[in-house]
Amino acid sequence: MTARNTLPLALLGSTALALVMPTATHAAGFVEDAKVTLGLRNYYFNRNFLNHTQNNQAQAEAWTQSFILDARSGFTQGTVGFGLDVLGLYSVKLDGDRDVANSQMLPIHDDGRPADDFGRTAVTAKAKISKTELKVGEWFAVLPILRADDGRSLPQTFQGAQITSNEFDGLNLYGGQFWKNSQRHDASREDMSFNGIEGDDFNFGGGEYRFNGNSTMLGAWHARLEDVYKQSFVQLTHSQPVGDWVLGANLGYFNGKEEGAAKAGNLDNKVYQGSFSAKTGNNGFTLSYQRLSGDTKFLRIDGTSGGTLVNDGFTASFDAPEERSWQVRHDYNFAGLGIPGLTLMNRYTSGSNIHTGGRTDAEEWARESELAYTIQEGSLKNLSIRWRNSSVRRDVGADADENRLIINYPLSIL
Repeated sequence: MTARNTLPLALLGSTALALVMPTATHAAGFVEDAKVTLGLRNYYFNRNFLNHTQNNQAQAEAWTQSFILDARSGFTQGTVGFGLDVLGLYSVKLDGDRDVANSQMLPIHDDGRPADDFGRTAVTAKAKISKTELKVGEWFAVLPILRADDGRSLPQTFQGAQITSNEFDGLNLYGGQFWKNSQRHDASREDMSFNGIEGDDFNFGGGEYRFNGNSTMLGAWHARLEDVYKQSFVQLTHSQPVGDWVLGANLGYFNGKEEGAAKAGNLDNKVYQGSFSAKTGNNGFTLSYQRLSGDTKFLRIDGTSGGTLVNDGFTASFDAPEERSWQVRHDYNFAGLGIPGLTLMNRYTSGSNIHTGGRTDAEEWARESELAYTIQEGSLKNLSIRWRNSSVRRDVGADADENRLIINYPLSIL
C-alpha cells in the first residue's frame, strides 16, 4: 500500500474558505453560521512487545505532525437550506522507520517502509428542512453502531449518506448507508470489512429518546454490513443527583448474526454490559462489567473505534468470544487543588473465560492512565497535552507496554 499525496495545506485552506463564503445575498446563513478551525496535532506513539509476537517486531514507534482543517458552512436561507462541509487531513512523518513500523500512525509501503506523509480531503453536501438534515459525502461519523477511530495521526472517515431528524422533542432519529471508509492510517477509500472479510454497503437506522429532564436516554439501533453481519443494539442511560453526588448508569445489549451471503461464515455474538458511575466534587468513580456469549468476537467494522463497549480501552477491548470482563476507574480534576485544566484518569480492566487460540480459559488484563492538561488562558489557550501510559498482558497474544504523547492546538480561522 502506498500513500496518496493530497493538496498542500494552504490550498486546502483557501479552498475551504471559498466554499464557505458564497457571494449570493440569499446565503447569509451559509456564511454567518460558518465555522473553520485548523487543528495542529503532534503525536508520539511507542509500543513495546514483551514477547515479540507482533509481526516479529519488538517495538512499534512513530512520531507525526498532523494538520486537520475542519470547515463547516451554515445553511442557506429558505424552506430548504443547503450547506457544505470540508475536512482536509494531512500528516507528516517526523520519525519512524521499517524496523518499528505497524504503529497504525502511517500507511506502509509495499517494501514495509512507513510513508513520509499522507492525507485526504473529505467533502460533504448537506440540506436541511425544519429539523431534519440530510448529509451526502464523507465525514467523521460517530454512531453507537459505527464509531470512526480518531486514536492516531488522522481520524477515520466514512463515505455515504445519512438523515438525522429532531422533529419531535427529545427524540432523535437516524438512518443511512455508508459505502466506503478510509481508516486512520490510510489515504485510500476502501470497502468496509469485518475480520478482514469485505462486505457490501453498511446500512443503519436508530433512534434515541431523552426524557425525565434529559437525564434518561433510551436508544435502539440496527445495522447491516451486507453479506457479512447484522447487529441490533439497545441502550439505557440515566443520571441522578443524590446529595453531593451524581450517580450514573449505562446499560446495553448487542445481538449479532451473519447476513445475506454470510461471507465471514456463521456468526453468533451477544454482549451484555453495564457501567455505573459516581461523581462528587473533583472525583469520579466507575465500575463496569461486560459479558460476551456466542462463538464470535464482537461484531464491528475493521478499524473502527472503541467506545461502544463499556470496557473498550486504549490498548484492548475485551471483546473475544465468551469473554467476561470488569473494570474499575478513577478520574480526578486538579481544579480542586487550584490547577484548573489538569486531569488524571486511571483504570484497570480484567478479562477471563476467553475462548481463543484453542483455549477456553484464557485471561488478559490492562492498566491504563492518562494525564492531561489544557491551557486555560493566554495566546496558547485551549492547547492540550496528553500523556497516555498503558500495559496489557494476555495468555494468548502479545503483551505490551505503551506510551503516547499527544499535543493538540485548535486554531479558529472563522
